[in-house]
Amino acid sequence: MDDDRNPDHRKPETEEPEEPEESKEPDNLRLVHLLRAVTVEFGLRQADFAARNGMHPTDVRALICLLDAARADEAATAGLLGARLGLNSAGTTAVIDRLERLGHVARIRDDHDRRRILLRVEPAAIRLGREFFGPLVDGVLQVLDSFDPAERETVRRFLTATHAVFASEPRP
Repeated sequence: MDDDRNPDHRKPETEEPEEPEESKEPDNLRLVHLLRAVTVEFGLRQADFAARNGMHPTDVRALICLLDAARADEAATAGLLGARLGLNSAGTTAVIDRLERLGHVARIRDDHDRRRILLRVEPAAIRLGREFFGPLVDGVLQVLDSFDPAERETVRRFLTATHAVFASEPRP
């Protein structure tokens, strides 16, 4: 019996399932998209943390900037914070005032230059962040533990170079 769908009467070949559209992209572009997905997810978690704790998302970014400055042993001033967040002085002051009212940040005088005011993240804010983000950080650390030192160095090089690309591009 003739089959109109298969005019030459051969048995149809089993077709491979078609790859999802994203897997047809070059590997490097897939990595960019994965990095974007991670940053979007992290941004959503930051927004959730901010909402749960009566903060604006910019306040969370400010705390991260201040913690990063402390880890790098940089003087955390309002000017540094404003530059890192891309805010003018009025916006920077508003962020600092909100964080200070919430008890997350303290303004302290610089021991070396009493005219200069430094910003310090308070221990209670650090604890609050650890309670929320700690399980995520622990999960990432577990993933990294599954990599050998050379793989971790490759990841570090990639993230460092990628950060440099974003940091060097002027903000709109």
